[in-house]
Order: sequence, then C-alpha cells, then structure tokens
Amino acid sequence: MNIRKAIIAYKSGSQIGKDWAERCSCELEALGVKVLMGPTGANDNPYPVFIESLHREIDFALVLGGDGATLGAARYLARLAVPILAINVGGHLGFLTHAIEDCQNTQEIWDRLLSDRFAIERRMMLEARVITVDKGLGTYICQPQEPFLCLNEICVKPASPDRMVTASLELEIDGEVVDQYHGDGLIVATPTGSTSYTVAANGPIVHPGMHAIAITPICPLSLSSRAIVIPPKLTVSIWPLSTEDLSLKLWTDGVIASSIFHGQRVDIRMSEHQAQFIVLREDYSYYQALRQKLLWTGARVRYPNQNRD
Repeated sequence: MNIRKAIIAYKSGSQIGKDWAERCSCELEALGVKVLMGPTGANDNPYPVFIESLHREIDFALVLGGDGATLGAARYLARLAVPILAINVGGHLGFLTHAIEDCQNTQEIWDRLLSDRFAIERRMMLEARVITVDKGLGTYICQPQEPFLCLNEICVKPASPDRMVTASLELEIDGEVVDQYHGDGLIVATPTGSTSYTVAANGPIVHPGMHAIAITPICPLSLSSRAIVIPPKLTVSIWPLSTEDLSLKLWTDGVIASSIFHGQRVDIRMSEHQAQFIVLREDYSYYQALRQKLLWTGARVRYPNQNRD
C-alpha cells in the first residue's frame, strides 16, 4: 500500500484513544505520511473536514474506538473506497475492530501495510432515500441529493422525548405489499448489522460473507409478525400510515438521518459502495467472535466428540 495521506479518528472523550492517535500520527509522519487527526463521536464528526482538507484523496484511515466509531467512518469513507483499519481503543464490543492487545506494536503494523502483508475485507452496505409522494409536501421539504448510507442497519421508528409512540408502517418489497406492522418500528439490516440491533430484536444472524437483507419488526403488536431475509437486489419500501404522528424518523446505524412524514416513503436497497476493512489477523474466526462477543454458552452439559480428529 502506498500511503501518502492518512486520517486518524479516535473516540471522543477517550484519553487512551487520544494518546494512541498522537503516537500513531508521529510514527506515520516520520514515514513521510501527511496525517490529519480528530475525535469522532455523538457530538464530533471530523470526516467532512478530513475529506475536504485532503481534496478527497485519502489512502488510509485509522479508527481508534469501538464499533460506533467504525460505523461512522464507514458511512463517510465508503464512497471514496478508503481502506479502514479499526482498533478497539476505548470501545466496547468491537465486532468490527482488532483487539488492542494484538496491535501494541504499531511499527510492525505500518511495515505490514507498506509491504502489502494484509487482507481487505469488503462489507455490503445499504442506502436509503426518502421519497415524497404527496406533491403538497414537496415545496416544504428539501430532500438530500445523495442517499443515506449505512453499514449496520436502516431503521424506521419514532423518536419522542415524552412518550412511547407506536409506529404504523406498511412494508413493500419490489412493489408488492408484504404486510403492515404496528409496533416500535422496522429494522432493515445488512449481514454485518445482523449481530447488532437486529439480533437484539430477535432477528436472524447472517454471515457477513453473504449479500442479503434482513427485515425485522421491533416489538410488533402481533405474534405472527416475523423477521425475513431477502435477496440483496430487491428494493424495500416502508410507508408511514399514521396521518397524525410527526415523530417518525429514519435512522442509519443508530443516528437520526431524517424525519419521515405521511405522504413520504423510504426506499432501501443495496448500495454500490462497500466498506473496506484492513484485516491483519491470520487466525480470525467469525464463529469464535460470536461466542465471545454474544457470550454464547451452549449446552449446560458438554459431551466429548470422540470421532473428531
């Protein structure tokens, strides 16, 4: 990898993350790399400044934080095809990150990157557009030119500071009405996101090597409402049915992206962009990650398999 321009994003409020960022920045600059560094979090978004300052030419991104910091990087950098190295510095679960214990020798990491001794893992992303069907809303609502991207999930659900609002939504797939849902909302997830909000809502776990879309209702007021998994090239449309509720929101990876009103719909499909992650581990096991991160315990009684070599 030829690294001329790099960015480093560390978790806001994390002193260890800031210390790591400063150390890595000094080491990379000693190798002749131009580095921009900044915090990332709920109230900090360094990526627009990074992208404009480097004229959209970024060779490498180092993310020091947990899955939240990594998701934010993917949403902004996927369009530029920037490879991301994520290290769990000050984060929590870290499904998408390398363990900090495995990355103490940062000089060795730079040597591996410069000598191409790493792998690139590409993860499917989703994009969402809010479509205004009621022409009467068109003069009052400004729609963004680019779709919203996500690596984990697109979620349509209310956000209210003073009450628990029930969402009434209609699900359509490739122009065919599938069902109507009354509950807390709908999650439309990638395989990567299936181990996040989706699994918490009793949805399926989908291997990240697949391309698929998982649709999961959140606390539906019907015992027959179930999650479904569909092929990746289908278009998912979600229509709000309530004419009075103004609290419905579109969420991307847990971040509010837009309000949704009656007379609009959300179209969700697989994005042409993919998140690119640098993989340094040679013995990584997805199933081991599931056991460790989700605390799977298996059967109460374990039996030896005498036929296994």
